[in-house]
Parts: sequence; C-alpha cells; structure tokens
Amino acid sequence: MALKERLLIGCAAGFSGDRVDAAAPVVRELIARGQSAVLIFETLAERTLALAQLARRDNPDAGFEPLLDELLRPVLADCLAHGIRIVSNFGAANPHGAARRIQQLARGLGLRAPRIAVVHGDDLSGPEHHDLLAQCLGAAMPAEPPVSANAYIGAEAIANALRAGADIVVAGRVADPALALGPALAHYGWALDDWDRLAGATMAGHLLECGAQVTGGYFADPGYKDVPGLATLGYPIAEIEADGSCMLFKPEGTGGRLDLHTVKEQLLYELHDPGAYLTPDVVADIREAEVLQTPEGVRLQGVRGHARPATLKVNVCHATGWFAEGEISYAGARALGRARLAGEVLRERLRDAGPLRVDLIGACSIFGDDEGRALAAVLDQAAAATQDALRDIRLRVAIQHTDADVARRLVREVTALYCCGPAGGGGVRTGMRPRLGTVSCLVPREAVNTGYFMVD
Repeated sequence: MALKERLLIGCAAGFSGDRVDAAAPVVRELIARGQSAVLIFETLAERTLALAQLARRDNPDAGFEPLLDELLRPVLADCLAHGIRIVSNFGAANPHGAARRIQQLARGLGLRAPRIAVVHGDDLSGPEHHDLLAQCLGAAMPAEPPVSANAYIGAEAIANALRAGADIVVAGRVADPALALGPALAHYGWALDDWDRLAGATMAGHLLECGAQVTGGYFADPGYKDVPGLATLGYPIAEIEADGSCMLFKPEGTGGRLDLHTVKEQLLYELHDPGAYLTPDVVADIREAEVLQTPEGVRLQGVRGHARPATLKVNVCHATGWFAEGEISYAGARALGRARLAGEVLRERLRDAGPLRVDLIGACSIFGDDEGRALAAVLDQAAAATQDALRDIRLRVAIQHTDADVARRLVREVTALYCCGPAGGGGVRTGMRPRLGTVSCLVPREAVNTGYFMVD
C-alpha cells in the first residue's frame, strides 16, 4: 500500500478574542507546501461557552464565536480554492447558527457554496438530560435550570464529517486536541483503538491548541526568555505522520520562536499526569516521549496511548447572582495611604453586603483576599519609605451577591468617592454583570450521542 502524504494542520486561533490576522500567514505556508492540509481555530473555553449560551438566550441566531467573520473572511477564498479544510469549535453554543453565517459569508464574497458539517451531541442542557445530570452531580446539582451543560466529546464525528467531504466542520464543545486528531483520523484511516497513533496526534493537537503560546507568546519573559518579533508572531503548524508523530514549525518570515524550550513548556501545559493525559479519545502517556530539535522544526515522537476513559467530562454552568466592581486612581504623595483609606471606607459602608475584594493595583493586587489579611501583611512589611515611593495606585473593589440591588450599591459607593474622599481620587470605572458558577461531573460515554449533519 502506498504511503499516505503527510498531513499539515495549522492553527490560527488559541482562544476567543485571539488575533484575527493570524490565519493568513498560516494559510500561505500551507499553500506553499502543497500537501494535504487543514486549518483549525480553537476559540472555546468554559466561560466562553457559558457566555455564548447567555447570548443565544437573548438572540436565537447568536451564541457562536463573535469574531467568526473576521477570522474567516481573510482566508476563506484561499482555503476553498486550494482544498484546505477548516475545523473549529467556533460554533460554541450555536454551531448550526455559525454554519449558516459561514454560508452567508461565502455568498457575500462571491465564493462557491462550501460543504459545511455541524457536529452535535455535546449540548446536554435540555430538560431531557436533567435526570442524567442530577444523578451524576448529586448534591452539587444546581437548583435552577443550568445556563449550559456541555460534554467534552471527541474526534470521531469530526473525522466522519471530513470523510463525507466536508470543506468546513463546525463544532461546539469538543476537546481541544480533537480539532487536530479528527483530521488525522480521517486522513490516515486509523482505527479508534489504535491508541499510540491516537495519542501522538492528540499531543500534536495539544501543542497546537493554544496558538501562539507554543511560538513564544505566553512564553516571553524579557531578559530571561527572549522572543524576537513578538508583534508579528507566527502561529504553529504541525506535520503529522502516519505513526502519529509530528513536526512543529511556524510560517516563514513570521516573528516569535518555536524551539525545544517553547515546545516543552506547552507540552506540559495543563498536564496533570504525564502518564495519563485524559481525553475523550485516548489516554496519552508522554513519559517516554522525545522532543527533538531538527533543521525543519521540533519533532515530537514516542508518545504512547492507553484505552480511552469510559466516561466523558461535563461542565454545568449556572447562575450565581451578580458581580460588581469599581476602580479609582490615586496619584502623587501618600497615594498608597489614600487608596488604603478609600478601601477601608468601602469595607465599612458595605459591611452588611458580604465579603468585599479590595486590591491596590501598583502595590498588591495578586495576593489580596476578601478579608484583606494578605494585603495588610504585604504592606505592613514594607518600609515607610518604600510605601511612600508608590505614587500611582489604582484601587479596585469587587463583590459577588445574589441580589442585584446589593451588588449595585458597590457601583454607587465607588462613584461617590469622587467627592466623599479621600483626596485626589479620579478615573472611576464601574461595571456590573451576571455571575456564572461551574460544577463538573463525569457521565457514561454511552449516554452521550454524537454525530454530524451537513447543512443544506
């Protein structure tokens, strides 16, 4: 049997809100190499999906990636003309709506109608799934109907859609590495229990899934981990081989760096157990894996795989009330003391509202807690001269409450600091929004029915 041509998978987004000009250099590189190629966009996180569900409640046509047009418009024509398939989870809470929007975009650009497949099965928020979630969550089951409940499903439906001829596959909550594993499954025809190959491609997807993190973005730390051309970062491309190993590189002429250091850092990212990285498709084991620098890029090989879990993870998002926050700046001599006093005033006036988060940005805004103990400890240890040298402080306060009127009081109290003191406060900014909480559980795999359909 003739060897299959190696598969190229380029990633052009690592989260919702990522750079919308990242795809063009990736697509140019894929075209120049002339191999079978797929472009993936990873735009979904737990909070992103819950917010998308809220958006869909307000507008049934919404609920997908808000930057969908900006992401696809620059590259859709080239991808269709050169046979570069597109796979993404930018469907979020409304994959069918995203597919319809892509159809409209293609028509508006004067392009042929793409064959679009929609992956389904991850959304368990409907009433028909209530008993299943209640059984699996037990006492943690929210009292009110959930805002969203989504299972992390795997790569099989993506692969089947590509085998059926889809130009574009739109999904919701699939596991991030499945965006790369699905195309590899379709390209090489691997069996669903070919654990080592599945694990290798899964880890390739893991390296790709956060976009520019592996090409130097989140890696950069000037003077310690220097990254050239950070403003023009190239996003990663993986060449996946028939045995599941991969070679990583970035587009020619782009900024950033992709080397042993960036790849190893991303390889370990979010990895709770190097011997058992749990995904819906396979349990990946990198304990004997090798990361090798080559003239062509960085090669990952030797990943082993074990049988996939019998359960799927489900995240359930539910309403938990309201979140309000406010900020005000103090500058010049004794700025720190004035900002601290303003925080104390707010604590006293909102004492009956519940725990108040107080941060002094510029002095201590990471280690504070709702009672202010860590904040006080940090500042009390600083010499008076050191404290007085801090002359640019922004006070931030925040509260969470089930009652919107109570949360709204914080907004009013921060605004009142303009004239109610301390002296010299300015630049007030306030905001208030619904708050969501998340609980997770495992459900039997057979309880989640996944698949795809082609959009007419």
